[in-house]
Amino acid sequence: MRCPDCGVQLDSNSRFCNHCGAAIRDEEETRIARTSGGAPMRHDDDDDLESVIFTARPTMLFIKIGYVAAVLGAILITVLLAMVRFIDIPWFISLPIALSLLLIPAYYHLKRNMVRYTLTDSKIEIDYGLIARTTRNILLTKVQDVTVSASITQRILGFGNIVIDNASEIGGKTTLHNINNPRHYAELILRQLRQWH
Repeated sequence: MRCPDCGVQLDSNSRFCNHCGAAIRDEEETRIARTSGGAPMRHDDDDDLESVIFTARPTMLFIKIGYVAAVLGAILITVLLAMVRFIDIPWFISLPIALSLLLIPAYYHLKRNMVRYTLTDSKIEIDYGLIARTTRNILLTKVQDVTVSASITQRILGFGNIVIDNASEIGGKTTLHNINNPRHYAELILRQLRQWH
């Protein structure tokens, strides 16, 4: 296959030209679109053609505050250990002790990165885990309601929870925790729901 704009040879799986960036039309998809009368076709079983609306993770706000507090605490511990007169503690011992405070926000940062919420055009995916991942899928056809809930502190700081009522499970509620600007993401979910209901 060759690029229609610059003529560079491409492999058969390319969607864009590596040389000029032009979009490559797949003749088979174009033929199928023509025979379907131009109506958009859904490819629910083909993950390659499923479009992602958004991907979100829990807020980084508290982790950033934790890093700042850990750095300030590390500086304070280093200064205090240097001021101790009855025991001479060399800097190469006091510095690692002080920097070990950074392990606390680093743990929560890693824990945050283990959760990812993704909305596609047909489902909501909730991924858990870092190396071994578990993915939970909620089909948009099963979603009955989307609610934004936020405590006073969450409202002041600009984040909250998105609660999804799900008809496919007993109990039926799934919560996307501590999302920045939750109203925006809830509106995107609702907009996508309108296409399925």
